[in-house]
Amino acid sequence: MFEVIIGLEVHTQLNTKTKIFCNCPTSFGDEPNTHVCPVCLALPGALPVLNKEAVKKAIAFGTAINATVHQKSIFNRKNYFYPDLPKGYQISQFEIPIVEGGEILIDMDDGTTKRIGVTRAHLEEDAGKNNHMGATSHVDLNRAGTPLLEIVSEPDMRSADEAIKYLKKLHSIVRYLDISDANMQEGSFRCDVNISIRPKGEEKLYTRAEIKNLNSFKFIQKAIHYEIERQVSAWEDGIYEQEVVQETRLYDIDKDETRSMRGKEDSAEYRYFPDPDLLPVIIPDEMLEECRKIPELPDAKKLRLVNDFGIKPYDAQVITSSVEMAKYFETMLSLGADAKTSVTWLSVELQGRLNNGMSLQNCPVDAPKLATLVKRIQDATISGKAAKEVLDFILEDEEVSVDDAIDKLGLKQVSDDGAILELIDTILAANEDKVEQYKSGKAKLFGFFVGQVMKASKGTANPAKVNALLAQKLGS
Repeated sequence: MFEVIIGLEVHTQLNTKTKIFCNCPTSFGDEPNTHVCPVCLALPGALPVLNKEAVKKAIAFGTAINATVHQKSIFNRKNYFYPDLPKGYQISQFEIPIVEGGEILIDMDDGTTKRIGVTRAHLEEDAGKNNHMGATSHVDLNRAGTPLLEIVSEPDMRSADEAIKYLKKLHSIVRYLDISDANMQEGSFRCDVNISIRPKGEEKLYTRAEIKNLNSFKFIQKAIHYEIERQVSAWEDGIYEQEVVQETRLYDIDKDETRSMRGKEDSAEYRYFPDPDLLPVIIPDEMLEECRKIPELPDAKKLRLVNDFGIKPYDAQVITSSVEMAKYFETMLSLGADAKTSVTWLSVELQGRLNNGMSLQNCPVDAPKLATLVKRIQDATISGKAAKEVLDFILEDEEVSVDDAIDKLGLKQVSDDGAILELIDTILAANEDKVEQYKSGKAKLFGFFVGQVMKASKGTANPAKVNALLAQKLGS
């Protein structure tokens, strides 16, 4: 039996308006090489100037994970060649990162919590991007110089499942802090996975392989599974030392396999040295205190929802899993919707209907609309069953209001005693034999009478009123 050792390096693009060392914008998807200048092109004589906002966002992250934020840190030059790295080196942090230590807590399936240590989080600049078109490759330097926060975990994860839980929690934290859009499809949140194995019970760390530039939870999980299997097979076949070497590997989505990309460098091979063009970063006390004022994070919000509204821990976990859903839910509460009913209609009914690329952000049913629907259930304007029809209707027609949809569909619940008694009298008169059977002890027929009344009302009668008035009529 083997134990899996996993550590992750996550590159998070910070959502500053401009790059980390120049004034070029950081917008995504524009024409190639239109957001460049002498600094990010590394032209002779161009000098970098640090973006203060990137520093503030790093401080907020350090605060969120209970880390040490160094009030003095330095930038280094990390020397390596790559076609989309115009300088021939990357400005990064090595000896003294801005954030050191910290932790991220993940919720395990058995209800326990596991601590994943964070080694460091340091600021650096992103490289450009190679666009491969058949036999040719083009380099787009729009991304070069975009501020990155590289977050390095301890090798504390023992399975692909734990790695994904960690990544999702980290993704949620940076979104709650609003320091990154963390859009994985656009490369704003991407991950390098370091994996090794060892026989269970051993403490020694064996050779690790690094899988580079993964930007999908699904494919990260598949890549980890494949790499574990590859290393275990090599060990069992007696060729571990030949097959598992310190290297960088790529994950091939189409073939569902990892393959060798290049030998993995040690830190000495990068020839780190302090960047002579940048002074040490000194964070004043006032700036540190200001940046430590962070918003409520998912764990604290989850606990508050459980304690203040009596929501089940699992439901609170679902609601707080993304900042968009949490904001949506809290908007519903602020408009007077019942908390527990809102959980069901947001996390089950609405979420279950989102497909074809639809999300809460672009859904035609916004929080005020869903809150209104929940309140119409609360005040007995419509039944829960009818509300599902209304939800389907307003998802198709975003211009219609909840109340107009109820009227158009004729689903307004009848709560008038007189109208319901009239229906009951008609049903009982048409089923005198069953009334006698019921009064003779066949209690199960009560449900038959309820069903007949509801059918006669086309589902619009208030079920609670129907039950109460039937019980009076039948003397039960």
